[in-house]
Amino acid sequence: MNAGMGDARKRWTELIRAVEAGEQVVLTRYGKPIAQLVAPPEQRRKAVFGGMKGRIKFYPGWDDPIDEDRFLAGDL
Repeated sequence: MNAGMGDARKRWTELIRAVEAGEQVVLTRYGKPIAQLVAPPEQRRKAVFGGMKGRIKFYPGWDDPIDEDRFLAGDL
């Protein structure tokens, strides 16, 4: 279903009900699509503690103090 922005303001409840029923609603401005309303995924992906273990590496000196003047000059 497509809906113009002015029309969407008037029919917001109807558009949300259409999304709840599984329909996709495309919002348009001057006939060009600008946004899409869709239902969220049924199940969200769960965060795994330690999932990035071994992927992030800290090199020696990553936490050394930074000379502010050299940083602001773009010398680092």
